[in-house]
Amino acid sequence: MGILRTIIIRVLYAAALLFAVLVLNFSLMHLAPGDVADTISQSMGGADQEILDEIRVSYGLDQPFIVQLGKYIANVAQFDLGYSFFYNQPVSRLILERLPATLLLVITAQIAALIIGVVLGVISARKPKGISNYVVTFLALFGYSAPVFWTGILLLITFSLNVHWFPVAGMRDVTVEGGFWTHFVDVARHLVLPAVTLGSIFLALYSRLSRASMMEVLGSDYIRTAKAKGLSDHQVVYKHALKNALSPVITLAGLQFSAVLSGAVLVEAVFSWPGLGTLAFQSIIARDTPTILGILFFSALVVIVGNLLTDLVLRLVDPRVGGRK
Repeated sequence: MGILRTIIIRVLYAAALLFAVLVLNFSLMHLAPGDVADTISQSMGGADQEILDEIRVSYGLDQPFIVQLGKYIANVAQFDLGYSFFYNQPVSRLILERLPATLLLVITAQIAALIIGVVLGVISARKPKGISNYVVTFLALFGYSAPVFWTGILLLITFSLNVHWFPVAGMRDVTVEGGFWTHFVDVARHLVLPAVTLGSIFLALYSRLSRASMMEVLGSDYIRTAKAKGLSDHQVVYKHALKNALSPVITLAGLQFSAVLSGAVLVEAVFSWPGLGTLAFQSIIARDTPTILGILFFSALVVIVGNLLTDLVLRLVDPRVGGRK
């Protein structure tokens, strides 16, 4: 009953937080200068006031703010994110079409950064005065300080334009013909540079945090006891210390998922990756308000669900989290 009560409370809290995000996003978009009618008139080369009024009536922009907000929340509750006037199709369909590309990029970058970061952190913690520690520290400082778009452009110039190892842009080569594995390799080659770019800053965070956490755990009493019992260094590090050292890293990985999505906007813009980041960038330029609100809502939903899943994973990795006293 205690676990069920906790789940219910957290779900209600997540719903309240999501409602607040909806209200905030809609209010900020409403306060921004201009509206859909202005954008459509600009794309038409201009329009008189009568046509602008008709456009605002068709989109419900002539109604009071509270009425517009109420209708928007009611539509979202029915999984209706609106209709994009720029792409001429429902926003939910646009998001679902672009979602697989963004998930592929984000999940690949996150998993690679997490695994490599933990490995580098463990290596650095085992020999804190060795050359490996200085190498990991340099990589962490470089990855954390370098802007993600600058890293992407640098990798693009080096490995695409100069040595021609990887494609310049996009997710697929339309000229490639063949079976599943041929297209799989083609997508993988397009994925390498964007994933490395997106994962670089998080690799730095995970490596430094796992190093600090591992060094703290290795200095614990139970680790000294394990060594006194004659356990090998491998058993002490990977069977006893690593499991407890992973808790803060997993927490950070879950909390940083929102930052990964925001960083994907810049990365997708640099590499012309056909995901939600590119969709958001194009929608902002076109001032496609329904699409922008839909992407913001979906991003908030991903962050909230990601935080709940992070808590669940922490409970599985470390049973002491949320345990009874």
